Amino acid sequence: MTIHPPASAAGEAPRLERQLSNRHIQLIAIGGAIGTGLFMGSGKTISAAGPSVIFVYMIIGFMLFFVMRAMGELLLSNLNYKSFSDFAADLLGPWAGFFTGWTYWFCWVITGIADVIAIAGYSKELWPGLPLWIPGLATVAILLLLNLTTVKAFGETEFWFALIKIIAIAALIVVGLFMIFTGFQSDAGPATFTNLWSHGGFFPNEFMGFVAGFQIAVFAFVGIELVGTTAAEAKNPEKNLPKAINSIPVRVLLFYVGALIILMSVTPWTQFAAGHSPFIAMFSLAGLGAAATVVNLVVLTSAMSSANSGIYSTSRMVYGLAQEGDAPAVFGSLSRRKVPNNALFLSCVLLLSGVVLMYAGQDIGKAFDMVTTVSAVCFVFVWSIILASYIAFRRRRPHLHTASRFKMPGGIPMVWVVFAFFAFVLWTLTTQPDTLTALLVTPVWFVLLGAAWLVLRRRPAHLARYAAFQDELQSEETAARDHAGRRLEEKESVKG
Repeated sequence: MTIHPPASAAGEAPRLERQLSNRHIQLIAIGGAIGTGLFMGSGKTISAAGPSVIFVYMIIGFMLFFVMRAMGELLLSNLNYKSFSDFAADLLGPWAGFFTGWTYWFCWVITGIADVIAIAGYSKELWPGLPLWIPGLATVAILLLLNLTTVKAFGETEFWFALIKIIAIAALIVVGLFMIFTGFQSDAGPATFTNLWSHGGFFPNEFMGFVAGFQIAVFAFVGIELVGTTAAEAKNPEKNLPKAINSIPVRVLLFYVGALIILMSVTPWTQFAAGHSPFIAMFSLAGLGAAATVVNLVVLTSAMSSANSGIYSTSRMVYGLAQEGDAPAVFGSLSRRKVPNNALFLSCVLLLSGVVLMYAGQDIGKAFDMVTTVSAVCFVFVWSIILASYIAFRRRRPHLHTASRFKMPGGIPMVWVVFAFFAFVLWTLTTQPDTLTALLVTPVWFVLLGAAWLVLRRRPAHLARYAAFQDELQSEETAARDHAGRRLEEKESVKG
């Protein structure tokens, strides 16, 4: 079941090309880490957790760093892996590739719908008389055209999208620091670091308020694994992927923790509310209306960036599934520009359901919260599969782990720590009625997937894949035992 190069490598058919350079990979990784959840969703997180939201983002970022390191070690152990659904199928079995690939696709479709909702909501604030369907339809059309060219065009677009987000957050931090050190006065009071603890302390809503902060904050990190879907199209992945993954802690400290500290220092946390961007609120309360409008445009850009990433990742995931026979063959074809255009069309058509969802409900904020919760639960599943694949990798291929130059820190024990954290996150979703409803709805997706797999696995091609997986599993377990025996003999000979 080891993933081998496709037949196209011999020139029989077009295949994905490595056109994403180091700067593309770095900015795609940063853009994935700074999503709509930070710009739009952090208002709800701050109002629920108060200043303790700083620790919420630090804890989530710390845990997900180990997921990314596990993913990095696995992707670099076999450069024929196109994404993490490939190593899931290879290490856990064909069912894992099917469930991971389609769930990740579903995650990004749901996230893309949330982005369309956010774009429409902020467009309405800029142009109050604009019908909601116009920005939604325009967004999908623009992103489809951008992605139909080449993967390099996607990388270039995402590079500039991400750069705008970086500049916006950096500007917010610089302006915020200026306000704090010059004693700037707004209607909410003076800008000072004491605002972090002078309105009820760091935990004003006690432990349950802190717990509530994890619900929407998890969604802010969806896309952090996006760099894993670029594996088949990245130049020099042995150098660029580790560099992008290792910079995650710095990104979290700067873009999340740094920005939130400034936001809650300039404006007391009690002034923020769910459904409103704290970035816009800070400038508005300071009387900088023009700057607030600019930030509104930046938030729109952030949502466009996230939707752009979603269209890219879903198309590549469906393309990979079709290559393995887990999706209709029509989605496994590439255009002359080496782009999976049929898979792109599928993703874009489904994103238009975001427009329907907005008209179905009156409250854009509630629609956003519902879809982000469903997305967060599905992403937790995908992250868990990555960790489960790492455990299987360590058991089946210890020689590759020994030879790896990019080992996951903490190893297997750290995997179980992260699993415990994911269980805690799922529990937090049961503590509020709106997130509990979304949590209870999400298993329907896995029931549908299970039913589809029961039908699909009986096909001759899938039966052959499963038989090959079992044969390779048996031979690798024998090799792993032999490897462990040799290591033990080496240790005993050194002692002797």
